[in-house]
Amino acid sequence: MSVKVTHAGSLPRGQAVVDQIFARERGEAVDPARFEAVMEEAVGAAVQRQVETGVDIVSDGEMSKISYATYVKDRYTGFDGDSPRNPPGDLKLFPSFMKRLAQDGGTPKYARPMCVGEVRSKGQGELEADIARLKAAMAAHGAEAGFMNAASPGVISLFLQNDFYPSREAYLAALADAMAAEYRTIVEAGLMLQLDCPDLALSRHMLFSDLSDEEFLGVAEANVEALNGALDGIDPARVRVHICWGNYEGPHVCDIDMDKVFPVLMKVRASHLLFETSNPRHGHEWTVFRDRREEIPDDKVLVPGCVDTTTNFVEHPDLVAQRVARFTDIVGADRVVAGSDCGFGTFAGFGAVDPEIAWAKLGALAEGARRA
Repeated sequence: MSVKVTHAGSLPRGQAVVDQIFARERGEAVDPARFEAVMEEAVGAAVQRQVETGVDIVSDGEMSKISYATYVKDRYTGFDGDSPRNPPGDLKLFPSFMKRLAQDGGTPKYARPMCVGEVRSKGQGELEADIARLKAAMAAHGAEAGFMNAASPGVISLFLQNDFYPSREAYLAALADAMAAEYRTIVEAGLMLQLDCPDLALSRHMLFSDLSDEEFLGVAEANVEALNGALDGIDPARVRVHICWGNYEGPHVCDIDMDKVFPVLMKVRASHLLFETSNPRHGHEWTVFRDRREEIPDDKVLVPGCVDTTTNFVEHPDLVAQRVARFTDIVGADRVVAGSDCGFGTFAGFGAVDPEIAWAKLGALAEGARRA
C-alpha cells in the first residue's frame, strides 16, 4: 500500500507575496485587487508544484498569513500594543549563539500585540478568500485532498499574551469560542483542518520554563480541553493536529520529552497527529510510539516528520523510507502519512531553508514514501 505524502502547511513565499503582507503589517494602503491577484497566483503556483513534486494532501502554503499564530490579530478584535518577547530557554543557555542569530537576521521580526479587549471574529471574509484560492488551485491542478492551517487557542495565548481576561483559563475559553467558527468553516468547505499546537511542547521552554514538567503538563491539558471544546461537533476524521518544539535551528536541550507529552497529544479530538521525528533532538522518539503502541487509539493516523525543516541538507529518499517504515511497522501503512517536521515558511519572508531546497526536500519526501 502506498503511503501518502503531506507537510506541515507553510511554504516559501515569493517576494511579491512578502511585500504585500508587510505593507499591510506596516499599516500602509494596500490595493485589494492587487493583493488578491498576488495571492491567487502564489497559491496556484504552490499547489501546482506540490502536485508535481508528489504531495498528495496539499495546502495553500499559508500564503496570506504573516505567521501561523499571529495572523489572528488581523482577523479578530481585542489585540493591540506589543507582547513581551520570551526567547526559548535553550537559547538563553547559549547567549553567544542567540546573539549570532539576532545579528545574522536569524530571528523574524513581526508584530505580536497583547490581548487588551474582548476577542471576537471580524468575520470569515479573509478565511473564505484563502479557502476559495486553495480550492480553485486544487481543481486547476488535480489535487484531490487539501488542508488549511488554523491556530489553536493555546498557541494564540503563547504569542499574543493576555492583558484583559481575569485569568489564563478565561482567555483560553474566549479564544476557543472565537476560533470555533473558523474551524467549522474550514471543515465545511471540504478541507482538512490542521490545528497548529506548539503550545503543547514549545511553550514549555518558552513561556513556562519556571514550572516543573508535571506542572506544565497541567497547562497543556487545559489547552487541549479548550481546543476540544472549540472542536465540538466537528468530525475528528477531518482534523489534523501538529505539535512541535520550535521550528528553529538551536540546541533544543530544554525540550520536554515526547514521552511526557504523549498522553496529552492523544487526547486531542483529531485523527491525524503530526510531530517532529527527523531533527537530531527528536529523531530517537519514534520508539515512544513503538513502546506505547497500546495507548494509540485505533482512529489515530500518524504523520511523522520525515524531513527536517531547519537545515539545508536534502534527506536521501532511502532515509525517508526508513523513517516511514518505523511507523508503518507500528500501526500499518494505512495509518501513516509521510510529513515534514514543521513548515518551510513559518514566518513570511523568513526561513532557514532555501526555497528551492525546500522543494527538493519535499521531492525526497515523496520519493522516500514511494520507496517505503
